[in-house]
Amino acid sequence: MQQEEIYDVIIVGAGIAGLSAALYSARQKMKTLVISKDLGGQLTLTDLIENYPAIDATTGIGLAQKIEKQAKKFSAKFIYGEEIYRIEKNAEGLFKLYGIQGQYLSKTVILAFGKTPRELNVPGEARLKGKGVSYCAICDAAFFKDKPAAVVGEGEPGLEAIELLSRYARPAYYISKSTSLVGGDEGTIKSIVENPNVKLYLGYSVKEIFGNNKVEGIIIENLKTKETVEIQLEGVIIEMGYVLKTDFVKDLVKLNEKGEIIVDELERTSQEGIFAAGDVTNTPYKQAVVAAAEGVKAALSAYNYLRSKAGLPPVNVDWKAEKKKVSVSFRL
Repeated sequence: MQQEEIYDVIIVGAGIAGLSAALYSARQKMKTLVISKDLGGQLTLTDLIENYPAIDATTGIGLAQKIEKQAKKFSAKFIYGEEIYRIEKNAEGLFKLYGIQGQYLSKTVILAFGKTPRELNVPGEARLKGKGVSYCAICDAAFFKDKPAAVVGEGEPGLEAIELLSRYARPAYYISKSTSLVGGDEGTIKSIVENPNVKLYLGYSVKEIFGNNKVEGIIIENLKTKETVEIQLEGVIIEMGYVLKTDFVKDLVKLNEKGEIIVDELERTSQEGIFAAGDVTNTPYKQAVVAAAEGVKAALSAYNYLRSKAGLPPVNVDWKAEKKKVSVSFRL
């Protein structure tokens, strides 16, 4: 019977946090495996990145491909089309990961599977992702400068998104199922209502996003009268919040009230040997460059964890409070 392969680290997720972790762990000569549904994660929702240090401009998938290539150069392995649904720690102290395609063993695990933006699930949305359909106002609002664009949102995420988009798009439409502006502070709501550039469609739902190779418009429906309205525009930013699919690790690592994985300054979770990085954690500022840095920290922490198990001193860090467990109240 063939012995099951054991990795030094398995990284769950191939967004920028997971890819950066893979680059650094593989470069430290750790036997590295990355498991993910796809390459890039939320990066693929961004058609143009202009705020990543040292890179003038690139696509989200282009940046992901570059880091993947670097990681493969140092022998990192990748499995795509796979979804992990359970992780257990066995009697030998190894982590067993159960996926829809197979099972995997590792000495350490880095959770970097990010968040999943809530989708509208309407015709045209999937086809036009990255072609005018966006899920991040902070990332993409500036691309619609002096162009007609819309935010489809609810609550605080939607209000913050339309307030930002209104600085660029001409005009900026706000479409919401809510019949009033709720979820934001009074100052934000007042600035939106008094802004002549913002066109409000409250009590409306999106029926379709249309266009050939890029967004050309949107069809919305009044929830009360069932009247439909067609709006010509070039961008649709969907800000309905994000879904954290962390239920499968809730009995393994501590989560905060939002469902985010709680980590300390070294990206350690409450479970020894498991680290986390990127948007799935409680770390603020959900930006690509921040997630990349967290991935690097998680990889180096996993490396030092294995060194400590082998009786070797840590490198590149003052490894304080080595046995300290992350508390539920940490960094909330």
